[in-house]
Amino acid sequence: MLQLRPNCECCNKDLPPEAIDARICSFECTFCASCAETTLRGHCPNCGGELVVRPRRPADKLARYPSSTDRVLKQEGCVKAS
Repeated sequence: MLQLRPNCECCNKDLPPEAIDARICSFECTFCASCAETTLRGHCPNCGGELVVRPRRPADKLARYPSSTDRVLKQEGCVKAS
């Protein structure tokens, strides 16, 4: 089950479970659309994988299967992809 991490690893923007601008890789590294598209150019800086739209969990399932509260943040931020 997806963790639905609560923030962008680059800029620390809040990304609640219903966020339409959350992007993830196959390892669930999580970024906002702005960082994913401009800074990272669609590739995860951690694994090199493709960043795709994170699925949203239906509201009635969030009570039983809540999103993660553990924030992950790259201390050095994200470096612009070349």
